[in-house]
Amino acid sequence: MCGIAGWVAFDRDLTRERAALEAMTATMACRGPDGGGLHLTRHAALGHRRLAVIDPAGGAQPMAAEQGGHSPAVLSYSGEVFNHRELRTALQHAGHHFRTRSDTEVVLRAYLQWGPRFVDRLNGMYAFALWDARREELLLVRDRMGVKPLHYHRTDAGVLFGSEPKALFAHPALRPEVDLDGLRELLSTARTPGHAVYRGLVEVQPGQVVTVRRSGLTTRRYWALEAREHTDDAPATAAAVRELLADTVRRQLDSDVPLCALLSGGLDSSAITALAAQALRRRGAGPVRTFAVDYAGQTERFRPDAMRGTPDGPYARLLAEHVGADHRTVELDSDSLSDPAHRTAVLRARDLPWEFGDMDTSMLLLFRAVRRDSTVALSGEAADELFGGYPWFHDPALIAAETFPWAALLARTAGLGAGPREGLLDPGLLAGLDLDAYRADRYREAVSAVPQLPGTDPVERRMRELTHLSLTRFVRILLDRKDRLSMACGLEVRVPFCDHRLVQYVFNTPWRIKSADGREKSLLRAAVRDLLPDAVADRAKSPYPSIQDLRYPRSLQSALGRLAADRDSPAAALLDRTAVAEALAPGADPQYARAATEVVLGIDDWLRTYDVSLVM
Repeated sequence: MCGIAGWVAFDRDLTRERAALEAMTATMACRGPDGGGLHLTRHAALGHRRLAVIDPAGGAQPMAAEQGGHSPAVLSYSGEVFNHRELRTALQHAGHHFRTRSDTEVVLRAYLQWGPRFVDRLNGMYAFALWDARREELLLVRDRMGVKPLHYHRTDAGVLFGSEPKALFAHPALRPEVDLDGLRELLSTARTPGHAVYRGLVEVQPGQVVTVRRSGLTTRRYWALEAREHTDDAPATAAAVRELLADTVRRQLDSDVPLCALLSGGLDSSAITALAAQALRRRGAGPVRTFAVDYAGQTERFRPDAMRGTPDGPYARLLAEHVGADHRTVELDSDSLSDPAHRTAVLRARDLPWEFGDMDTSMLLLFRAVRRDSTVALSGEAADELFGGYPWFHDPALIAAETFPWAALLARTAGLGAGPREGLLDPGLLAGLDLDAYRADRYREAVSAVPQLPGTDPVERRMRELTHLSLTRFVRILLDRKDRLSMACGLEVRVPFCDHRLVQYVFNTPWRIKSADGREKSLLRAAVRDLLPDAVADRAKSPYPSIQDLRYPRSLQSALGRLAADRDSPAAALLDRTAVAEALAPGADPQYARAATEVVLGIDDWLRTYDVSLVM
């Protein structure tokens, strides 16, 4: 999967800047534990760390194309192109000769053959930097759904870039600073495309090419969701979804290293696992290896709540038995989730405070366990956004909310006994941030970007809006989280539901087909029901599990007490001392301030670890 870093500067000789590039590239070692390399020319320096998945013996990077005794282009590439075999055949017919079996070389040769529009031909998850020595220009490219990350910082004479912010902050000219808009982005859950929280950093947007020349920097979108008329009836639509999903899973099983599936026992992960098992059997391979996460004693003492009606364990085991999987459960406990070292590991993986508290930590620990046996994992991420699995697709109040629907859901959760995430932050700070206004502005921008067909009825129009918001804003939070936490462990996670062909087709499927049986994800259920036990196919949506052991929120409460007593804490000035005192009072319910405590503990650790300058 890999990590990339680099520097383009038209005002200096970068062959003299090896130390800076080495430092930037070294921060990506977790993403690429199998090797690394540098390529330095006068105005372009590219670094690479490799996780070897396809053609481990070949494919070393940065990779330079050889043509007539010189190197017209050099590539530092992260990700996978799942149609690389078809592209290789087409390029061979066009006269290209290959030295490796890697998809990296296919991407490089595709550029030489088709020029900048070659990105239109790629099917995969990727982020890469390509230096064209002939034109003296750099291309920064990100996949259509934003599965793989890529950041850059404009300089007076070029750019710095890297898979993650930590790569850029290793450069001596750049330090982590966050202004008010960065804090707004951090706390609002708006997930503005291109915004990287840190001042001066920009994310390459999904489906975007950034071109850097002497004359400056330009951007181009090569893909975005489009509104198209859907002409298939319900049975034909289900058949098309099945065909697309089966083809995608088959492609994403391509690996020269051990591969597995992440299995929760929900509809999404079960569909991916069942299709993977079927494809492996047809190849004469298998069984599929699967992994689930659980918490000590939680299946036996599970308590249903507003978000989760059933524990995952029994359903994961049922599906694994049904498809003949080699199944393993990774069991975690309160002590492991409370360990400050593990929380700091999450921070270093994400370069930002925890987004989902204990669920971030448990996901990191799950991925560490998976990596002991597998290098690649398939995930069911993005099915809820695509097929309508979340409560905001079905609850009239959430559907009608004039804000991001997940923000409305969080507000409702706070009203049911869980305090707001920002509940321990200083009221003066919150007043200055005005998160409601920021969120409202970003929401209006997001809705205005939704493509619509003329004459669409109001219900269909609104459901298209919710789907577009989920696919362009919310899913990117989850994809970024999964990429960072998995790659921190040297694990590549693939997401078949993000195949752009499937996404474009289902995005335009009318809501009446997506909700034909009156439940969430009706269309997906219809497409894969024959592969699954009825109990799994009919299981209600259940999010990634959160620990229910009360020792966990009590440990957070203790950590909050230590933070409150530390007058040297960098987060001290951001706290509402009255609210903190109430959260620490004898008899206070630690569950009420659980999310808010995770927020302030994460911010404190972030400010300490990254030496962030807050520009207020």
